[in-house]
Amino acid sequence: MVRKVTMRNKVGSISWRFRCFSLSWLLVSAAVLGQRPGTQDFTHNVDPFIGVDWGGNTFVGSAIPYGMVKLGPDMVTFDNRRSGFGYFSAGNILGFSHLHLSGAQGKYGNIMVAPVTGALDLADIKTPRTNEVAEVGYYRAKLTRYHVDAELTSSRRVGFHRYTFPASQQSHITVNVASALGLGTGIEAQKFLGAEIHLPSDHEAQGVARFKGGWNEGGEYKVYYYLVLDTPATSTQTWIGTTLSAAKDASVVATTPEGPSIGATFDLSTKASQVVQVKVGISFLSVDQARRNVQEEIPGWNFAAVRAAAKALWNIELAKLNLSGETDAQRRELYTAMYHVMLMPTDRTGENPDWQSAEPYYDDYYAIWDTYRSSSPLLTLISPDRQRDIIRSLIDIYRHTGYMPDARSGNDNGRTQGGSNANVVVADAWVKGLKGIDYETAFKAMEHDATVPPENAQKEGRGGLKDYNERGFITLADERSGSRTVEYAYDDFAISELACGLGKTTEAALYASRAHNFEHLWDKDMTVLGFEGFLRPRKPDGSWADPYLTVRGTWPDFMYEGDIWTYSLYAPQDMRRLIAMAGGTDLFNRRLDFIFSRGHFDVTNEPGFLMPVLYNYAGRPDKSADIVQLLLEKAFTDSRAGIPGNDDSGAMSSWLIFQTLGFYPVAGQDVYLISTPSIPDASLTLSNGKRLRIIAKNLGKSGLNHYIQSVTLNGVDLPNSWFRHAQIKDGATFVFTMGSAPSTWGQAVPPPSMSDASFHSCVSHTANLSVR
Repeated sequence: MVRKVTMRNKVGSISWRFRCFSLSWLLVSAAVLGQRPGTQDFTHNVDPFIGVDWGGNTFVGSAIPYGMVKLGPDMVTFDNRRSGFGYFSAGNILGFSHLHLSGAQGKYGNIMVAPVTGALDLADIKTPRTNEVAEVGYYRAKLTRYHVDAELTSSRRVGFHRYTFPASQQSHITVNVASALGLGTGIEAQKFLGAEIHLPSDHEAQGVARFKGGWNEGGEYKVYYYLVLDTPATSTQTWIGTTLSAAKDASVVATTPEGPSIGATFDLSTKASQVVQVKVGISFLSVDQARRNVQEEIPGWNFAAVRAAAKALWNIELAKLNLSGETDAQRRELYTAMYHVMLMPTDRTGENPDWQSAEPYYDDYYAIWDTYRSSSPLLTLISPDRQRDIIRSLIDIYRHTGYMPDARSGNDNGRTQGGSNANVVVADAWVKGLKGIDYETAFKAMEHDATVPPENAQKEGRGGLKDYNERGFITLADERSGSRTVEYAYDDFAISELACGLGKTTEAALYASRAHNFEHLWDKDMTVLGFEGFLRPRKPDGSWADPYLTVRGTWPDFMYEGDIWTYSLYAPQDMRRLIAMAGGTDLFNRRLDFIFSRGHFDVTNEPGFLMPVLYNYAGRPDKSADIVQLLLEKAFTDSRAGIPGNDDSGAMSSWLIFQTLGFYPVAGQDVYLISTPSIPDASLTLSNGKRLRIIAKNLGKSGLNHYIQSVTLNGVDLPNSWFRHAQIKDGATFVFTMGSAPSTWGQAVPPPSMSDASFHSCVSHTANLSVR
């Protein structure tokens, strides 16, 4: 058992990597100011408002790729219901806070700055807004109650505010350090624990705020801050509750999860159109580190340069996607999706409060249960160095906490929704040849998941592990026993892949045998709406329980965020075996038809991400094309409601990217399944500078020609509806010939399954064993 280390880094030494980052930030700033006209700008294709409504929960504000600071508005509806992720299309702005999630909610919203004019009423600072603009690395709105123009930009750990005030004898810059999203008493609510604020001068504030909880039910996290204005205040005040004081120091220990409030105001007398700028450094280590973050990342007051630097960093990432012949809507959707994928997890290297390490440190895995299916494979393709560092971070978290997290936020593991899905992330990297990862230690972490029951199964590890390892299934004595059983089986398949590759033959055989544990919950006689064979709960004595027919379960249920139609068909390690259990290819295809036509498929959630291309395993890739095209047309748009469910750290967005290009990864394997391309000519730039290009001939604009007639890969006929990573890793060109009717293309050889006589999961990449 690896025990948690709580060695506190008081001052926070900055690793060489982020001394280099600070220097590179300044160099980027200088470079973009002198950027020659005509340089291609991809950022104008991004619309950060896509997905903000109807549950997409996408971040609106300023951030750089994987940036620690996400500076944006926190809002309430006009009837005072507060947003759980920060933004509302219709509502009032409370202020601008520096830490947010994207595609999720229930965490952060810390250190909130708000400009105010007139008499200061601490109980009512909110304001309507108009003239709102959101771009990558930039946000602007007119705060109509105060007649203030607010603009935001940011670096990795610093938020930069620019406020244009009217003429007023009562202008204020306020900072509320007790504010946070989702404060309350509920199990998933955040709790305010206390804070300090100190005013060392007439233009500075600093201190720390303490919180715990949120969706991950995490332990305490401390946010240190350093705020500096470019304009000295005529007077300063601090507050506790709603009482203002001339005191320069204030502290509070919370008496309720929501307060009392604590903060400060910098009072100013402004002229018409006077600009007041504010920089806020954020750190998880110390006030000194927060101050250094400001000094190193944004040493001056050039708002335009910081905004341009953020834009330049995003252009580097967005340039990895190139499109030709796309519609305006497709262009906005796909570049925005790229943007969403790269907002999380958060790169906090140099900001780890719990242990010192030479390894990268990432937080806000929210959650791997969502992102392992599509986001991780996308980064492996286009940003392998980033994905390598993310995996190194997961392994280092194991070294110091005992587990690779399935989710993590606020520097604490939790919550685990399904399996130990970091296992699949590691296996995906291994089989695709990702180098620079300590796979031996990764294997130890994976084995730990599979052998050591956790003290808190919602926090980390595998719940119900004793039953699973002894019986081959989890009973109703444990929650989520159905979804966990099938996910553990796939996690064990992932472990067997790495074990085999590392030459651990005994372990490889053990975990490969467990990859079929999903069969132990399969009741071949269970019949639902004319179809036989489904997953069914088992009682603690091993006998069958009543069938579980709930549409979408949650934490205590047999299946988590899915139902029997979805989870009964989840065995990507051995679809050949599953198809046989379901009655053969014809019945399997009929079952899929029924699922999609009768509303049993849930596009708003990740458990079904692979289902639209499962037809490929049963010889009907034309049906995969039908379903994928329907989902792209119906479920995804370039509107504010354009994402069908929580974007979940870019999970939905990465699904959209893959399926629009025409293929989808089987995460944890070196296999991609072909669906149907929706862009005439598209490409992804790989790490070696080579391109993966997808050309769709005869695609047309009507959508009728979405059936594949033939495919070539690098000029050679590709008869299968799938391909391997090795075929594209050094660049490749697919040419699809499309038509208006199904063809026999792709029907002969199904994608690989464990039951194939020729199947082997053992991929040896000895060069991968080097940590650096």
